[in-house]
Amino acid sequence: MVSSLVVPVIDVQNDNFKELWPAMVLAIKTASFIALDTELSGLGNRKSLLAESIEDRYKAICLAARTRSILSLGIACYKKLDDKAADTYLVQVYNLTLLCSEEYVIEPQSVQFLVQHGFDFNKQYASGIPYLKGNSKGASDERGVHIRALFTELLRARKPLVFHNGLIDMAFLYQSFYLSLPDRLAIFTADLSEMFPAGIYDTKYVTEFELRLTASYLEYAYKKCKLDNSRIVTSGATTPHVRVEFCQYAGHMSSYVDFRVCPAVASAEGQTDICQRFSAFGWCPKGAQCPSSHDTDLIIFQDEKGTGERRKRRKRTRDKKKGGGEAGDGPSIFDGAPEHKMPHMDSEETPAEPCPETEPPADGDGNNLRNEGVDMKTDGEGNGVSEDNPDCRNPAATAATDHDSNTKTNTNESREEDGGTEMLTEHPSQTDAPKTKGDPGTHRAGFDAFMTGYIFAHSYTRIKKEGVGAVEKKEQQEEKMEEEEEKKKKKEEQSWLPSCLNKVYLSGKEAPLNVVKSTFARSSKAHMQKMKTVWEGGV
Repeated sequence: MVSSLVVPVIDVQNDNFKELWPAMVLAIKTASFIALDTELSGLGNRKSLLAESIEDRYKAICLAARTRSILSLGIACYKKLDDKAADTYLVQVYNLTLLCSEEYVIEPQSVQFLVQHGFDFNKQYASGIPYLKGNSKGASDERGVHIRALFTELLRARKPLVFHNGLIDMAFLYQSFYLSLPDRLAIFTADLSEMFPAGIYDTKYVTEFELRLTASYLEYAYKKCKLDNSRIVTSGATTPHVRVEFCQYAGHMSSYVDFRVCPAVASAEGQTDICQRFSAFGWCPKGAQCPSSHDTDLIIFQDEKGTGERRKRRKRTRDKKKGGGEAGDGPSIFDGAPEHKMPHMDSEETPAEPCPETEPPADGDGNNLRNEGVDMKTDGEGNGVSEDNPDCRNPAATAATDHDSNTKTNTNESREEDGGTEMLTEHPSQTDAPKTKGDPGTHRAGFDAFMTGYIFAHSYTRIKKEGVGAVEKKEQQEEKMEEEEEKKKKKEEQSWLPSCLNKVYLSGKEAPLNVVKSTFARSSKAHMQKMKTVWEGGV
């Protein structure tokens, strides 16, 4: 049986930022790809963020980014280990608590949501890393160890970036740590394409259009990918699968680590009462007061059961047709799916109950936008924060290296579970205790970034596996193995998921936002000057 996965998330605050700086920069520079997530103080008018016109949406996002702030930033660095089994990654996760030094709006709904999910505002105001938004402001903001300088290191690293439903995240990052947002969306996407030449990936788009999962909010997508990966491990098959390893942290470094326990997916036998709204959207207005289950494990099992039943019905229908029997109206592709939930159809296309008086609160990954007609990240949208997500803090866990554990030598000290897929924990977990629907868990941008990266790694392994046969045949026929290997290494960063490269999910739209430089829009002058400064060694 697959054991629980323990993910060490390093808490970064103003008092340890300088100490952890070398490790963070090394993790960024040596990563194969980097997943990011944010927690925000709010988003403003929800309807504007869902306008029919994408340009109007962008204007609303700009207004939010200029008037609200980033409260915390999650960074998960995934480094592919060439000396280990295929698809093995060393993962280092950081959760940075930030404090904007300028006036900004913080919405009551955001405060309520974040407090309910473990966000410590006292710690933020006492120990948050200060920053100024927009264009460069003052020497103190531009020199030395600072969050803006860390963002510059991210630019210089030229690594693929991974988000989940990432348009809002990218706009806030640009406004907060780079420049004032340009007025036009086309200019913004042109700037992004040059800032991150290795590509931007959105796991919301990946899960919707490539994996085609029944639901695509972050916690659901992560648990589904982890479950599928774990089944490969326990089956003993030689099918490619993801393995993750973590550094071990000793001494005073262990005091910075928040150990998140991600329990193995539990059996759903005997349980049927699922909240259909949470099942479909990853969010429920009743929260912990909802009498139905918000257990993502149970939702996944029910979806899988429904899929199996639909297959059986289709087979019975085919058999009837072959035998000349009456098939009736025939099965629907949505037979067995929960009410208000249909594969690949987001909530805006789904009949829903009237919206409650309260709107979904803000969260950094989905950022506040889930109401019945939308799929703009909220607590369920990514972030792994349903009411029954267990508190994953495990202070009893200990580790075994110092802050230089970002180096290659530490990978040998990482622990794996059977099959090498995930980290084995000997620490007492809360998985033995029955889940209670009212347990809010702990909301962490760092852990959300880890989940985003895991979905991406699993998707890459799965999609790559499906094309392996064809690739091998071509290589054998051409007899250019060495040349092909050379080319592969050079293009590795831009060949992760070619069909998803620079495609950002848009709620309510059948096509993604393409992060490209259009022939109708040039990059902004401020951006071109900024990039010149970045490559000359400035901030």
